[in-house]
Amino acid sequence: MADLDPTPAPGAPAATTAPTLRERVRAALQSRTALVVIILAVLALLWWSAVARDVSAERLLSLTVWGVMLGGVIALGAIGLTLVYGVLKFPNFSHGAMVTLGAYLAFAFMAVLPAGPALRPFSFGWEFLAALVLAMPLVGVVALALDRVVYRRLRRQNASLVLFAMASLAMAFFLRSLIYLIWGPDFYFYYDARANPVLDLPLNIRVQADQLFIVVLAFAIVGLVHLLLTRTRMGKAMRATANNPDLAQIRGINTERVIAWTWIMGGALAAAGGVMYGLSSQLRPEMGFWLLLPMFAAVIMGGVGNPRGALVGALIIGVTQQVSTAFLNPAYGPAVAFALMVLTLLVRPQGLFGARGG
Repeated sequence: MADLDPTPAPGAPAATTAPTLRERVRAALQSRTALVVIILAVLALLWWSAVARDVSAERLLSLTVWGVMLGGVIALGAIGLTLVYGVLKFPNFSHGAMVTLGAYLAFAFMAVLPAGPALRPFSFGWEFLAALVLAMPLVGVVALALDRVVYRRLRRQNASLVLFAMASLAMAFFLRSLIYLIWGPDFYFYYDARANPVLDLPLNIRVQADQLFIVVLAFAIVGLVHLLLTRTRMGKAMRATANNPDLAQIRGINTERVIAWTWIMGGALAAAGGVMYGLSSQLRPEMGFWLLLPMFAAVIMGGVGNPRGALVGALIIGVTQQVSTAFLNPAYGPAVAFALMVLTLLVRPQGLFGARGG
């Protein structure tokens, strides 16, 4: 009878199995390069579709630049979302409601702060910046309160991921109902009758000065978050907790303290995203809900738990949504974000900056 033991005899060379052609092709299709090529192909298809509809090159360039501005807004919320997911390992569906809450809290602060002249070339004054600074930590405290009341109890009971997701969805409806109760269903603007200066860039591109401020703020926050995660003791503790919470606790890291700071940072970043979105458009109770899908798409595309990836993913989502408006109704913008998210999940589930198998 043939020997069924695959173990080689002592001293015999170990058998090596070369990857088959099918395995090599599959690995190539699931690589970062393949995902980048697919994203570029989608962008090229959008631009070609716009050109086929006789959209001018200047308008296409302007839409692309405006998409970068929209990506900055999405990135501010997506960075907080990816931090919470990276440490706590559950999708926080209430993040969109915290985006809305931050925008409305800033609106409430501006109502009591004395209005000053516009800080040229922008449309807003110092009272807007003060309201932003006040709203960010306050929403962080709200996020921490939700954790203490709801999520921490679920953690202690070792609840399943589904229960965490359902609890966050319930908190989203609770916060949105609270916003309806306090501010009502009407739309609001931070400034009703203040002109928004337009800047003329090369290639006949015209953008609002406020949009440039949003992009600069998004890049600055990403840089600060990167420095916090890589250079500070709390940042290293957050990374250790994200990688292995049990091992981090054994090594003396106070994981509950890390989780608390994660919620505070996530809430503060959500508030920043909401305030910037309100500045670029308008305030309405559903604004965070409509941003939730693009934020999740940005997080998945960039790599869950990676702030830099969230920024890159948000910029891609913003550009594709804006360019698609050249030949599609803007209401279909979230569908474009959803399509890109599905493509990412099919090709490379770990995202652009995620590790293989992560």
